[in-house]
Amino acid sequence: MSPEVTAKILSYLRRTCLKITIIIPVYNEQAHIEHMLGSLVGQTIKPSQVIIVDDNSTDNTPSIIKKYVDTYPWITTVNTHKTSKHSPGAKVIEAFYKGYEKCDLDAQLIGKFDADIILPSNYLEKMVAIFASGNLVGIASGNLYIKKRDTWIFENISEKTKVRGPIKLYKKECFEAIGGLKKSIGWDTVDVLLAGFHGWKTKTDPLLQVKHLKATGNAYTSGAKQKQGEAFYKMRYSKTLTRIAALKLAVSKKDPLFYLHCMQGYIISKKQKQPFIVSKQEGEFLSLIHI
Repeated sequence: MSPEVTAKILSYLRRTCLKITIIIPVYNEQAHIEHMLGSLVGQTIKPSQVIIVDDNSTDNTPSIIKKYVDTYPWITTVNTHKTSKHSPGAKVIEAFYKGYEKCDLDAQLIGKFDADIILPSNYLEKMVAIFASGNLVGIASGNLYIKKRDTWIFENISEKTKVRGPIKLYKKECFEAIGGLKKSIGWDTVDVLLAGFHGWKTKTDPLLQVKHLKATGNAYTSGAKQKQGEAFYKMRYSKTLTRIAALKLAVSKKDPLFYLHCMQGYIISKKQKQPFIVSKQEGEFLSLIHI
């Protein structure tokens, strides 16, 4: 990093007394959590607060977490009691909010990170540089890479310009403006769209590679895939727009059945009159973006 950029970051930190809180929901992550926490401990700019929300893990996850909590005073843990089966989106955001309840009130940046990632040592430093680059940057991330044989390759389920759910940081003002994170699958799409609606920008560093130890959606069942259709309904998408969006996802995932499951989820949600997660005005804005 050039001296000019470093000076800009330090100036930003002094000016804002920047505090970063990172919340990590976990459940049975003994194979990954130590890699994740080790990469946080090794950051060139340390977070002010890390809150690990353990959703009643039954493996060795709690003892690994305890080792870090006992060593680093800025790492704490919150325990919850898992009462329902895994539901993409909803459960992880419910866990996130258990951690958010313990978030420092003066935190300027709030991160929702997954437990199955390994951050480069300069990840937070690069994120601070992005937020320092403009007052209207509200959400930022790097890119996710998955391992194929002996090579780490870009996880090609979205463009490199799209911020990714497992490694996002939010400026607190933006987080509050969008009404926080929605307890539904699709939360990491709707947050970006709502940020745009409320005048915020999102930004990625396409050169910042984060190792993703579990590829997105590998364990999703057909019922979980229906949740994507439910998310489209809750975002007030029309049936036609949902067909287009579902088809694009099916192609990107190379899973023809994904389209059918997604449409089933949409139709079921409409019949049940599931509650929307955006206002009518916000829904019109989201639809226009995807047309």
